[in-house]
Amino acid sequence: MMNSRMLFYFQRFSMSGSRHSIAVAAEVTISNWAAPGSSPSDVADVVLPNTVADSARHGTAQLPVLSVCERLQLHSAALAWRGCGLNERRFPKVAQAKINSTGLEKLVDDLLLRCWSDWRWFTHRVPLGSSTMLPGVGVFGTGSTARVLVPLLKAEGFEVHALWGRSEEEACCLAKELGIPFHTSRSDDVLLHQDVDLVCIYIPPSMTRQIAVKALGIGKNVVCEKAATAVDSFKMVTAARYYPQLLSIMGNTLRFLPAFVAMRQLLVEGYVGELQVCDVRVYGPSLLDQSYGWTCEELMGGGGLHTVGSAIIDLLSYLSGTRAHRVHGLLRTFVQQNGLIRGIRRVTSDDFCFFQMLMGGTGSSSVCCTVTLNFNMPGSFVHEVMVVGSTGRLIARGTELYGQRNGSKSEELLVGDNGWVGPEVKEMPLPLLQGLSSMVKALRQSFQAKEERRCWARGPVATAPTFEDGLYVQTVVEAVKRSSSSGEWECVEIMSQEPDPNQNLCEALKRNKN
Repeated sequence: MMNSRMLFYFQRFSMSGSRHSIAVAAEVTISNWAAPGSSPSDVADVVLPNTVADSARHGTAQLPVLSVCERLQLHSAALAWRGCGLNERRFPKVAQAKINSTGLEKLVDDLLLRCWSDWRWFTHRVPLGSSTMLPGVGVFGTGSTARVLVPLLKAEGFEVHALWGRSEEEACCLAKELGIPFHTSRSDDVLLHQDVDLVCIYIPPSMTRQIAVKALGIGKNVVCEKAATAVDSFKMVTAARYYPQLLSIMGNTLRFLPAFVAMRQLLVEGYVGELQVCDVRVYGPSLLDQSYGWTCEELMGGGGLHTVGSAIIDLLSYLSGTRAHRVHGLLRTFVQQNGLIRGIRRVTSDDFCFFQMLMGGTGSSSVCCTVTLNFNMPGSFVHEVMVVGSTGRLIARGTELYGQRNGSKSEELLVGDNGWVGPEVKEMPLPLLQGLSSMVKALRQSFQAKEERRCWARGPVATAPTFEDGLYVQTVVEAVKRSSSSGEWECVEIMSQEPDPNQNLCEALKRNKN
Protein backbone atom coordinates (compact mmCIF):
# COMPACT_ATOMS: atom_id res chain seq x y z
CA MET A 1 0.00 0.00 0.00
CA MET A 2 1.23 3.46 -0.88
CA ASN A 3 0.13 6.64 0.88
CA SER A 4 0.82 10.11 -0.37
CA ARG A 5 -0.49 13.59 0.33
CA MET A 6 -1.02 16.04 -2.43
CA LEU A 7 -2.32 19.57 -2.80
CA PHE A 8 -4.60 20.31 -5.72
CA TYR A 9 -5.25 23.80 -7.03
CA PHE A 10 -7.75 24.34 -9.75
CA GLN A 11 -10.16 26.92 -11.01
CA ARG A 12 -13.69 26.78 -9.67
CA PHE A 13 -16.78 26.69 -11.85
CA SER A 14 -19.94 27.49 -9.94
CA MET A 15 -23.19 25.52 -10.25
CA SER A 16 -24.78 28.30 -12.31
CA GLY A 17 -22.10 27.99 -14.98
CA SER A 18 -20.38 31.35 -14.47
CA ARG A 19 -16.64 31.37 -13.95
CA HIS A 20 -14.96 32.58 -10.76
CA SER A 21 -11.23 33.01 -10.37
CA ILE A 22 -11.08 31.36 -6.96
CA ALA A 23 -8.10 29.18 -6.14
CA VAL A 24 -9.30 26.33 -3.94
CA ALA A 25 -6.87 24.22 -1.92
CA ALA A 26 -7.87 20.77 -0.70
CA GLU A 27 -5.70 18.40 1.29
CA VAL A 28 -6.42 14.93 -0.06
CA THR A 29 -5.17 11.55 1.11
CA ILE A 30 -4.85 9.02 -1.69
CA SER A 31 -4.13 5.37 -1.08
CA ASN A 32 -4.71 1.86 -2.41
CA TRP A 33 -3.80 2.53 -6.03
CA ALA A 34 -5.13 -0.30 -8.18
CA ALA A 35 -2.86 0.16 -11.15
CA PRO A 36 0.69 -1.15 -10.63
CA GLY A 37 3.31 1.52 -11.08
CA SER A 38 0.88 4.44 -11.03
CA SER A 39 1.56 7.29 -8.65
CA PRO A 40 -0.13 10.42 -7.36
CA SER A 41 2.21 12.56 -9.47
CA ASP A 42 0.99 10.75 -12.58
CA VAL A 43 -2.59 11.61 -11.73
CA ALA A 44 -1.74 15.23 -10.98
CA ASP A 45 -0.35 15.60 -14.50
CA VAL A 46 -3.52 14.17 -16.01
CA VAL A 47 -6.12 15.89 -13.88
CA LEU A 48 -4.65 19.38 -13.78
CA PRO A 49 -3.04 21.70 -16.31
CA ASN A 50 0.70 21.07 -16.27
CA THR A 51 1.56 24.54 -15.08
CA VAL A 52 -0.74 24.13 -12.08
CA ALA A 53 0.23 20.55 -11.31
CA ASP A 54 3.93 21.38 -11.21
CA SER A 55 3.42 24.18 -8.71
CA ALA A 56 1.03 22.17 -6.53
CA ARG A 57 2.85 18.85 -6.37
CA HIS A 58 3.33 18.91 -2.60
CA GLY A 59 2.00 20.88 0.33
CA THR A 60 -0.72 21.06 2.92
CA ALA A 61 -3.59 23.46 3.49
CA GLN A 62 -6.66 23.84 5.61
CA LEU A 63 -9.62 22.09 4.02
CA PRO A 64 -12.24 24.76 3.17
CA VAL A 65 -15.77 24.18 4.42
CA LEU A 66 -17.82 23.85 1.21
CA SER A 67 -21.07 22.18 0.35
CA VAL A 68 -20.98 18.74 -1.21
CA CYS A 69 -22.35 20.08 -4.47
CA GLU A 70 -19.59 22.69 -4.57
CA ARG A 71 -16.95 20.05 -3.90
CA LEU A 72 -18.30 17.80 -6.63
CA GLN A 73 -18.48 20.71 -9.04
CA LEU A 74 -14.88 21.64 -8.28
CA HIS A 75 -13.70 18.13 -8.98
CA SER A 76 -15.80 17.99 -12.13
CA ALA A 77 -14.08 21.16 -13.35
CA ALA A 78 -10.64 19.75 -12.56
CA LEU A 79 -11.28 16.52 -14.42
CA ALA A 80 -12.75 18.39 -17.38
CA TRP A 81 -9.27 19.68 -18.26
CA ARG A 82 -8.59 16.31 -19.84
CA GLY A 83 -12.03 15.59 -21.21
CA CYS A 84 -13.40 13.25 -18.56
CA GLY A 85 -15.66 14.17 -15.71
CA LEU A 86 -16.95 13.44 -12.24
CA ASN A 87 -20.23 15.15 -11.48
CA GLU A 88 -23.37 15.00 -9.42
CA ARG A 89 -25.05 12.50 -11.71
CA ARG A 90 -22.63 9.78 -10.67
CA PHE A 91 -23.38 10.44 -6.99
CA PRO A 92 -27.01 11.70 -6.75
CA LYS A 93 -27.56 10.62 -3.15
CA VAL A 94 -24.26 12.00 -1.93
CA ALA A 95 -24.89 15.33 -3.63
CA GLN A 96 -27.96 15.90 -1.46
CA ALA A 97 -26.20 15.15 1.84
CA LYS A 98 -25.15 17.74 4.42
CA ILE A 99 -21.98 16.95 6.35
CA ASN A 100 -19.37 18.78 8.39
CA SER A 101 -15.78 19.48 7.34
CA THR A 102 -14.47 16.21 8.84
CA GLY A 103 -17.01 14.12 6.98
CA LEU A 104 -16.38 16.18 3.87
CA GLU A 105 -12.69 15.32 3.91
CA LYS A 106 -13.53 11.62 4.08
CA LEU A 107 -16.10 12.03 1.32
CA VAL A 108 -13.57 13.68 -0.97
CA ASP A 109 -11.11 10.85 -0.32
CA ASP A 110 -13.80 8.27 -1.11
CA LEU A 111 -14.82 10.04 -4.30
CA LEU A 112 -11.26 10.31 -5.55
CA LEU A 113 -10.57 6.67 -4.73
CA ARG A 114 -13.76 5.64 -6.49
CA CYS A 115 -12.81 7.68 -9.53
CA TRP A 116 -9.24 6.42 -9.68
CA SER A 117 -9.75 2.86 -8.40
CA ASP A 118 -9.94 1.69 -12.00
CA TRP A 119 -7.20 3.47 -13.92
CA ARG A 120 -8.57 2.23 -17.21
CA TRP A 121 -11.85 4.09 -16.65
CA PHE A 122 -10.00 7.29 -15.85
CA THR A 123 -8.14 7.17 -19.17
CA HIS A 124 -11.31 6.26 -21.09
CA ARG A 125 -10.02 2.79 -22.00
CA VAL A 126 -12.72 0.78 -20.23
CA PRO A 127 -15.66 3.04 -19.29
CA LEU A 128 -17.93 2.10 -16.42
CA GLY A 129 -21.67 2.63 -16.12
CA SER A 130 -24.89 0.74 -15.87
CA SER A 131 -26.66 2.15 -18.92
CA THR A 132 -25.92 3.62 -22.32
CA MET A 133 -26.00 7.42 -22.37
CA LEU A 134 -25.90 9.88 -25.24
CA PRO A 135 -24.20 13.20 -24.55
CA GLY A 136 -26.24 16.33 -24.03
CA VAL A 137 -25.91 18.72 -26.97
CA GLY A 138 -25.34 22.45 -27.22
CA VAL A 139 -25.94 24.05 -30.63
CA PHE A 140 -24.29 27.23 -31.87
CA GLY A 141 -26.20 28.94 -34.65
CA THR A 142 -29.72 29.90 -35.68
CA GLY A 143 -29.48 29.42 -39.44
CA SER A 144 -31.04 26.82 -41.71
CA THR A 145 -28.55 24.13 -40.69
CA ALA A 146 -29.37 24.53 -36.99
CA ARG A 147 -33.10 24.44 -37.73
CA VAL A 148 -32.67 21.06 -39.43
CA LEU A 149 -29.99 19.70 -37.10
CA VAL A 150 -31.93 20.02 -33.84
CA PRO A 151 -34.93 17.89 -34.96
CA LEU A 152 -32.54 15.29 -36.40
CA LEU A 153 -30.62 15.11 -33.12
CA LYS A 154 -33.81 14.70 -31.13
CA ALA A 155 -35.05 12.00 -33.51
CA GLU A 156 -31.89 9.98 -32.80
CA GLY A 157 -32.28 10.26 -29.02
CA PHE A 158 -29.98 13.22 -28.28
CA GLU A 159 -31.16 15.85 -25.82
CA VAL A 160 -30.48 19.41 -26.97
CA HIS A 161 -30.04 21.43 -23.79
CA ALA A 162 -28.75 24.79 -25.01
CA LEU A 163 -28.83 27.08 -28.05
CA TRP A 164 -26.63 30.06 -28.88
CA GLY A 165 -27.65 32.90 -31.17
CA ARG A 166 -26.03 36.15 -32.19
CA SER A 167 -28.73 38.02 -30.28
CA GLU A 168 -31.03 37.11 -27.41
CA GLU A 169 -34.01 37.68 -29.68
CA GLU A 170 -32.77 35.23 -32.34
CA ALA A 171 -31.86 32.60 -29.76
CA CYS A 172 -35.15 32.96 -27.88
CA CYS A 173 -37.27 32.73 -31.02
CA LEU A 174 -35.61 29.55 -32.33
CA ALA A 175 -35.39 27.94 -28.88
CA LYS A 176 -39.14 28.30 -28.45
CA GLU A 177 -39.77 26.99 -31.95
CA LEU A 178 -37.59 23.90 -31.45
CA GLY A 179 -38.35 23.27 -27.79
CA ILE A 180 -34.85 23.93 -26.41
CA PRO A 181 -34.93 24.72 -22.65
CA PHE A 182 -31.98 27.13 -22.53
CA HIS A 183 -30.93 29.89 -24.92
CA THR A 184 -28.33 32.63 -24.76
CA SER A 185 -26.23 35.03 -26.79
CA ARG A 186 -23.14 34.40 -24.64
CA SER A 187 -20.98 31.52 -25.82
CA ASP A 188 -19.60 30.66 -22.38
CA ASP A 189 -23.09 29.97 -21.06
CA VAL A 190 -23.42 27.09 -23.53
CA LEU A 191 -19.86 25.81 -23.17
CA LEU A 192 -20.08 25.72 -19.37
CA HIS A 193 -23.59 24.26 -19.27
CA GLN A 194 -23.39 21.24 -16.99
CA ASP A 195 -25.60 19.09 -19.26
CA VAL A 196 -23.71 19.81 -22.51
CA ASP A 197 -20.98 17.36 -23.54
CA LEU A 198 -21.25 17.65 -27.34
CA VAL A 199 -21.06 21.02 -29.09
CA CYS A 200 -22.30 21.51 -32.67
CA ILE A 201 -20.99 24.74 -34.20
CA TYR A 202 -22.77 26.14 -37.27
CA ILE A 203 -21.96 29.84 -37.16
CA PRO A 204 -20.09 32.32 -39.42
CA PRO A 205 -16.60 30.98 -40.27
CA SER A 206 -14.85 33.93 -38.63
CA MET A 207 -16.21 32.83 -35.22
CA THR A 208 -15.75 29.06 -35.55
CA ARG A 209 -12.14 28.80 -34.37
CA GLN A 210 -12.71 30.69 -31.13
CA ILE A 211 -15.65 28.53 -30.05
CA ALA A 212 -14.14 25.21 -31.18
CA VAL A 213 -10.80 25.73 -29.43
CA LYS A 214 -12.46 26.87 -26.20
CA ALA A 215 -14.88 23.94 -26.26
CA LEU A 216 -12.08 21.39 -26.59
CA GLY A 217 -10.15 23.14 -23.83
CA ILE A 218 -12.90 22.52 -21.28
CA GLY A 219 -13.55 18.93 -22.30
CA LYS A 220 -16.40 19.10 -24.83
CA ASN A 221 -16.71 16.97 -27.96
CA VAL A 222 -16.95 19.15 -31.06
CA VAL A 223 -18.63 18.97 -34.47
CA CYS A 224 -18.12 22.19 -36.40
CA GLU A 225 -18.12 23.88 -39.77
CA LYS A 226 -15.09 25.29 -41.56
CA ALA A 227 -12.99 28.17 -40.23
CA ALA A 228 -12.34 31.42 -42.07
CA THR A 229 -8.59 31.08 -42.65
CA ALA A 230 -5.83 28.49 -42.69
CA VAL A 231 -4.35 30.07 -39.55
CA ASP A 232 -7.64 29.57 -37.72
CA SER A 233 -7.76 25.97 -38.98
CA PHE A 234 -4.24 25.36 -37.72
CA LYS A 235 -5.18 26.57 -34.24
CA MET A 236 -8.10 24.16 -34.26
CA VAL A 237 -5.77 21.32 -35.28
CA THR A 238 -3.44 22.18 -32.41
CA ALA A 239 -6.30 22.04 -29.91
CA ALA A 240 -7.57 18.72 -31.32
CA ARG A 241 -4.10 17.16 -31.06
CA TYR A 242 -3.82 18.29 -27.45
CA TYR A 243 -7.10 16.58 -26.56
CA PRO A 244 -7.06 13.41 -28.70
CA GLN A 245 -9.63 11.62 -26.52
CA LEU A 246 -12.28 14.17 -27.50
CA LEU A 247 -14.34 13.97 -30.67
CA SER A 248 -13.31 16.74 -33.09
CA ILE A 249 -14.69 16.47 -36.62
CA MET A 250 -15.69 18.82 -39.42
CA GLY A 251 -19.32 18.92 -40.46
CA ASN A 252 -18.93 18.07 -44.16
CA THR A 253 -22.07 15.97 -44.54
CA LEU A 254 -21.37 14.90 -48.13
CA ARG A 255 -19.01 12.21 -46.85
CA PHE A 256 -21.98 10.54 -45.14
CA LEU A 257 -24.33 10.65 -48.13
CA PRO A 258 -25.04 7.01 -49.12
CA ALA A 259 -24.27 7.73 -52.80
CA PHE A 260 -20.75 8.92 -51.98
CA VAL A 261 -20.16 6.18 -49.43
CA ALA A 262 -20.97 3.67 -52.17
CA MET A 263 -18.87 5.57 -54.72
CA ARG A 264 -15.87 5.45 -52.41
CA GLN A 265 -16.31 1.70 -51.89
CA LEU A 266 -16.64 1.04 -55.64
CA LEU A 267 -13.50 3.06 -56.35
CA VAL A 268 -11.59 0.98 -53.80
CA GLU A 269 -12.92 -2.21 -55.42
CA GLY A 270 -11.72 -1.04 -58.86
CA TYR A 271 -15.05 -0.38 -60.58
CA VAL A 272 -13.51 2.35 -62.80
CA GLY A 273 -9.98 0.94 -62.90
CA GLU A 274 -7.23 3.50 -62.47
CA LEU A 275 -8.74 6.86 -61.52
CA GLN A 276 -7.95 9.55 -64.09
CA VAL A 277 -10.43 12.43 -64.01
CA CYS A 278 -12.89 13.98 -61.54
CA ASP A 279 -15.43 16.50 -62.76
CA VAL A 280 -17.82 18.38 -60.44
CA ARG A 281 -20.65 20.79 -61.28
CA VAL A 282 -22.72 22.63 -58.67
CA TYR A 283 -25.26 25.18 -59.92
CA GLY A 284 -27.85 26.96 -57.82
CA PRO A 285 -29.39 30.21 -56.60
CA SER A 286 -27.55 33.00 -54.82
CA LEU A 287 -25.87 32.22 -51.50
CA LEU A 288 -26.35 35.76 -50.17
CA ASP A 289 -28.48 36.45 -47.10
CA GLN A 290 -31.46 38.77 -47.20
CA SER A 291 -29.38 41.50 -45.56
CA TYR A 292 -25.74 42.48 -45.69
CA GLY A 293 -23.66 40.04 -43.62
CA TRP A 294 -20.73 37.65 -43.63
CA THR A 295 -21.97 35.85 -46.77
CA CYS A 296 -21.25 39.06 -48.69
CA GLU A 297 -17.67 39.37 -47.50
CA GLU A 298 -14.88 37.27 -48.98
CA LEU A 299 -12.59 37.94 -46.01
CA MET A 300 -15.23 36.61 -43.57
CA GLY A 301 -15.61 33.28 -45.38
CA GLY A 302 -18.43 34.17 -47.75
CA GLY A 303 -18.69 33.06 -51.37
CA GLY A 304 -19.22 29.90 -53.35
CA LEU A 305 -15.62 28.69 -53.12
CA HIS A 306 -15.49 28.83 -49.34
CA THR A 307 -19.09 27.81 -48.63
CA VAL A 308 -19.59 25.02 -51.19
CA GLY A 309 -16.19 24.55 -52.81
CA SER A 310 -14.56 23.59 -49.51
CA ALA A 311 -16.99 20.67 -49.16
CA ILE A 312 -16.23 19.58 -52.73
CA ILE A 313 -12.47 19.74 -52.15
CA ASP A 314 -12.84 17.57 -49.07
CA LEU A 315 -15.16 15.16 -50.90
CA LEU A 316 -12.72 14.66 -53.78
CA SER A 317 -9.93 13.94 -51.31
CA TYR A 318 -12.18 11.39 -49.57
CA LEU A 319 -13.19 9.69 -52.84
CA SER A 320 -9.74 9.57 -54.41
CA GLY A 321 -7.74 8.94 -51.24
CA THR A 322 -5.28 11.63 -52.35
CA ARG A 323 -4.67 15.34 -51.86
CA ALA A 324 -4.10 18.23 -54.23
CA HIS A 325 -0.56 19.50 -54.70
CA ARG A 326 -1.16 22.14 -57.41
CA VAL A 327 -4.23 24.26 -58.22
CA HIS A 328 -5.38 26.84 -60.74
CA GLY A 329 -8.56 28.86 -60.35
CA LEU A 330 -10.76 31.76 -61.42
CA LEU A 331 -13.23 33.60 -59.15
CA ARG A 332 -15.78 36.21 -60.19
CA THR A 333 -18.42 38.31 -58.43
CA PHE A 334 -21.10 39.07 -61.00
CA VAL A 335 -23.72 40.37 -58.54
CA GLN A 336 -22.07 43.10 -56.49
CA GLN A 337 -25.30 44.84 -55.51
CA ASN A 338 -29.00 43.99 -55.48
CA GLY A 339 -32.27 45.38 -54.20
CA LEU A 340 -31.30 44.78 -50.58
CA ILE A 341 -27.53 45.40 -50.77
CA ARG A 342 -26.83 48.79 -52.32
CA GLY A 343 -25.38 52.23 -51.69
CA ILE A 344 -21.80 52.19 -50.44
CA ARG A 345 -21.92 48.47 -49.70
CA ARG A 346 -20.77 45.96 -52.29
CA VAL A 347 -20.54 42.19 -52.34
CA THR A 348 -16.94 40.93 -52.45
CA SER A 349 -17.64 37.19 -52.15
CA ASP A 350 -17.60 35.13 -55.35
CA ASP A 351 -20.77 33.82 -57.00
CA PHE A 352 -18.88 32.00 -59.78
CA CYS A 353 -15.80 29.84 -59.38
CA PHE A 354 -13.90 27.49 -61.63
CA PHE A 355 -10.76 25.69 -60.51
CA GLN A 356 -8.55 22.75 -61.39
CA MET A 357 -6.56 20.50 -59.10
CA LEU A 358 -3.77 18.01 -59.68
CA MET A 359 -4.08 15.33 -57.02
CA GLY A 360 -1.95 12.37 -56.00
CA GLY A 361 1.26 11.66 -57.90
CA THR A 362 3.19 13.94 -60.21
CA GLY A 363 3.22 14.10 -63.99
CA SER A 364 0.92 11.78 -65.89
CA SER A 365 0.04 9.83 -62.73
CA SER A 366 -1.84 12.80 -61.23
CA VAL A 367 -5.61 12.74 -61.01
CA CYS A 368 -7.02 15.74 -62.92
CA CYS A 369 -9.97 17.43 -61.18
CA THR A 370 -12.17 20.25 -62.47
CA VAL A 371 -14.80 22.00 -60.37
CA THR A 372 -17.38 24.53 -61.60
CA LEU A 373 -19.53 26.46 -59.11
CA ASN A 374 -22.20 28.86 -60.40
CA PHE A 375 -24.67 30.52 -58.04
CA ASN A 376 -26.46 32.76 -60.53
CA MET A 377 -29.24 30.29 -61.40
CA PRO A 378 -32.34 31.03 -59.28
CA GLY A 379 -34.98 28.32 -59.17
CA SER A 380 -32.67 25.44 -60.04
CA PHE A 381 -30.12 23.22 -58.36
CA VAL A 382 -27.60 20.87 -59.96
CA HIS A 383 -25.16 18.74 -57.94
CA GLU A 384 -23.17 16.31 -60.06
CA VAL A 385 -19.90 14.52 -59.28
CA MET A 386 -18.32 12.31 -61.94
CA VAL A 387 -15.19 10.19 -61.63
CA VAL A 388 -13.67 8.60 -64.73
CA GLY A 389 -11.16 5.76 -64.78
CA SER A 390 -9.45 3.43 -67.23
CA THR A 391 -12.33 0.93 -67.27
CA GLY A 392 -15.46 2.92 -66.46
CA ARG A 393 -17.07 5.87 -64.70
CA LEU A 394 -19.29 6.69 -61.74
CA ILE A 395 -21.69 9.64 -61.62
CA ALA A 396 -23.51 10.96 -58.55
CA ARG A 397 -26.48 13.12 -59.53
CA GLY A 398 -28.08 14.60 -56.47
CA THR A 399 -28.58 11.67 -54.10
CA GLU A 400 -28.45 8.94 -56.78
CA LEU A 401 -25.39 7.05 -58.02
CA TYR A 402 -24.98 5.73 -61.55
CA GLY A 403 -22.22 3.65 -63.08
CA GLN A 404 -21.13 2.63 -66.55
CA ARG A 405 -18.27 0.36 -67.54
CA ASN A 406 -16.40 0.76 -70.81
CA GLY A 407 -18.21 -1.22 -73.46
CA SER A 408 -21.60 -0.92 -71.79
CA LYS A 409 -24.31 0.82 -73.79
CA SER A 410 -26.07 2.52 -70.89
CA GLU A 411 -25.71 3.58 -67.29
CA GLU A 412 -26.87 1.42 -64.41
CA LEU A 413 -28.49 2.75 -61.25
CA LEU A 414 -26.32 1.69 -58.31
CA VAL A 415 -27.83 3.73 -55.45
CA GLY A 416 -31.34 5.10 -55.80
CA ASP A 417 -33.14 7.91 -54.04
CA ASN A 418 -35.06 6.25 -51.22
CA GLY A 419 -37.00 9.42 -50.63
CA TRP A 420 -36.61 12.00 -47.89
CA VAL A 421 -39.16 11.64 -45.11
CA GLY A 422 -37.92 14.58 -43.05
CA PRO A 423 -38.88 18.25 -43.34
CA GLU A 424 -38.21 20.07 -46.60
CA VAL A 425 -35.82 23.00 -46.29
CA LYS A 426 -35.57 25.39 -49.22
CA GLU A 427 -32.20 26.79 -48.12
CA MET A 428 -30.59 23.32 -47.86
CA PRO A 429 -30.21 21.11 -50.97
CA LEU A 430 -31.32 17.49 -50.65
CA PRO A 431 -27.77 15.97 -50.81
CA LEU A 432 -26.69 18.09 -47.84
CA LEU A 433 -29.94 17.37 -46.01
CA GLN A 434 -29.66 13.60 -46.33
CA GLY A 435 -25.94 13.74 -45.58
CA LEU A 436 -26.64 15.64 -42.37
CA SER A 437 -29.20 13.02 -41.34
CA SER A 438 -26.69 10.22 -41.97
CA MET A 439 -24.00 12.06 -39.98
CA VAL A 440 -26.30 12.41 -36.96
CA LYS A 441 -27.07 8.68 -37.10
CA ALA A 442 -23.33 7.96 -37.19
CA LEU A 443 -22.82 10.18 -34.14
CA ARG A 444 -25.49 8.26 -32.24
CA GLN A 445 -23.84 4.95 -33.11
CA SER A 446 -20.45 6.32 -32.08
CA PHE A 447 -21.61 7.43 -28.62
CA GLN A 448 -23.90 4.45 -28.05
CA ALA A 449 -20.93 2.13 -28.47
CA LYS A 450 -19.57 3.47 -25.16
CA GLU A 451 -21.18 3.53 -21.75
CA GLU A 452 -19.83 6.87 -20.56
CA ARG A 453 -21.57 9.71 -22.32
CA ARG A 454 -18.35 11.63 -23.07
CA CYS A 455 -16.72 8.59 -24.67
CA TRP A 456 -17.11 7.72 -28.33
CA ALA A 457 -16.12 4.95 -30.72
CA ARG A 458 -14.13 5.84 -33.81
CA GLY A 459 -15.68 3.25 -36.11
CA PRO A 460 -19.04 4.86 -36.95
CA VAL A 461 -17.43 8.26 -37.63
CA ALA A 462 -14.21 6.99 -39.19
CA THR A 463 -15.11 8.57 -42.54
CA ALA A 464 -15.76 12.00 -41.01
CA PRO A 465 -13.26 14.74 -41.90
CA THR A 466 -10.90 15.64 -39.08
CA PHE A 467 -9.57 19.07 -38.18
CA GLU A 468 -6.44 18.12 -40.15
CA ASP A 469 -8.65 17.62 -43.19
CA GLY A 470 -10.16 21.03 -42.49
CA LEU A 471 -6.70 22.60 -42.52
CA TYR A 472 -5.90 20.94 -45.85
CA VAL A 473 -9.18 22.15 -47.38
CA GLN A 474 -8.64 25.72 -46.22
CA THR A 475 -5.09 25.64 -47.60
CA VAL A 476 -6.44 24.61 -51.02
CA VAL A 477 -9.10 27.34 -50.89
CA GLU A 478 -6.48 30.00 -50.22
CA ALA A 479 -4.26 28.60 -52.98
CA VAL A 480 -7.17 28.87 -55.45
CA LYS A 481 -7.70 32.49 -54.41
CA ARG A 482 -4.02 33.25 -54.96
CA SER A 483 -4.19 31.62 -58.38
CA SER A 484 -7.21 33.73 -59.33
CA SER A 485 -5.20 36.85 -58.49
CA SER A 486 -1.93 35.78 -60.12
CA GLY A 487 -3.29 33.80 -63.07
CA GLU A 488 -0.69 31.11 -62.36
CA TRP A 489 -0.71 27.57 -60.99
CA GLU A 490 -0.16 27.61 -57.25
CA CYS A 491 1.36 24.93 -55.00
CA VAL A 492 -0.56 23.64 -51.99
CA GLU A 493 1.69 23.79 -48.94
CA ILE A 494 0.07 22.92 -45.62
CA MET A 495 1.50 24.91 -42.72
CA SER A 496 3.32 22.97 -40.03
CA GLN A 497 3.59 25.82 -37.54
CA GLU A 498 1.61 28.94 -36.82
CA PRO A 499 3.03 31.95 -38.69
CA ASP A 500 4.32 35.00 -36.86
CA PRO A 501 1.41 37.48 -36.57
CA ASN A 502 3.91 40.32 -37.07
CA GLN A 503 5.52 38.76 -40.15
CA ASN A 504 4.12 41.31 -42.61
CA LEU A 505 5.20 44.20 -40.38
CA CYS A 506 8.71 42.76 -40.07
CA GLU A 507 9.01 42.35 -43.83
CA ALA A 508 7.85 45.93 -44.37
CA LEU A 509 10.45 47.23 -41.91
CA LYS A 510 13.18 45.25 -43.68
CA ARG A 511 12.18 46.72 -47.05
CA ASN A 512 12.27 50.24 -45.60
CA LYS A 513 15.79 49.66 -44.23
CA ASN A 514 17.01 48.50 -47.62
